Amino acid sequence: MDPIQELRASAREALPELDIFIGWEQGFDPLHATPAFIKDSQDMEGLIWNPLCVQNLAGYLPWLKDKKVGICVKGCDSRSVVQLLQEGLLKRENLTIFGLNCSGVLDLKKIQAQVPDAGNIQEVRFNGEQVEIFTLRETYRLQKQELLPLKCQACMYPNPVLADHTFGQEAQPANPDQGQYFDLEEFEGKSLQERLEYWQYHLERCIRCYACRNACPLCVCRDQCIAQTRNPHWLSEENNIQQNLMYQMIHAQHLAGRCTGCGECERVCPMDIPVLALKRKLSQIVQELFDYEAGLDQNAVPPLLTFQTEEKNMEPRGE
Repeated sequence: MDPIQELRASAREALPELDIFIGWEQGFDPLHATPAFIKDSQDMEGLIWNPLCVQNLAGYLPWLKDKKVGICVKGCDSRSVVQLLQEGLLKRENLTIFGLNCSGVLDLKKIQAQVPDAGNIQEVRFNGEQVEIFTLRETYRLQKQELLPLKCQACMYPNPVLADHTFGQEAQPANPDQGQYFDLEEFEGKSLQERLEYWQYHLERCIRCYACRNACPLCVCRDQCIAQTRNPHWLSEENNIQQNLMYQMIHAQHLAGRCTGCGECERVCPMDIPVLALKRKLSQIVQELFDYEAGLDQNAVPPLLTFQTEEKNMEPRGE
């Protein structure tokens, strides 16, 4: 049976025991998928699963923690669910997790760069490793590998790490031989001056819309966010490099050892700022120091949420 048909059937069967089911449905045009919140089994026919199902739906779970929820997750999404469970922000007994093996989603900005009339798309088809895009004027045949966002190029966990039901053929990492942090190695080959100029260019364009924070499934203290609190007054509302850098570094450090690399922060940025790189660097440091990756083991304690007098990968300072 087709995986989407299996998913619909399984979700329809589970729905009577749930308060709500969260998946994806067709968006406003063939290029976009949008979250679907389903309470009626008849609406399951609108459920979809394809490389355009980009959004991490786990971000909705903290606001539904006392509800019985069924949710669709990709590999990176499942890691977000695990991290939320580790922190006691969800109850496992309230979740029915529908895992979808994922061979990568598409970066819509890359599609729009290659399809001049992206506003007139009539149909999108997936033919193996090729993506066919039909517009009013022309047909475009693009290679899926060239349309993957960074998070998929670097993903080591394309299959859900936690699921009650799993659908689709088991997937393999897109680039298993190039290293999980290949992009950081390239960036760190630049001089300090080049790195400074890189971040100055990007952060002076930040408009502090907080979309990166709002889309993050692990940013759960939005009503008391340090970026906007006035007691204490850590940050101003001034839009300059200094304040923007302060905000982005606070955001990244609050996710150290917690970020699962889902890329929602970077996907929703209206200014195309590569904010995921900051979180990935901290994830790399945590992995090197503590042999830990976020969102893989529900029973593990994240290293920055506990304390040990000695760490095997950290040398004590001399007196």
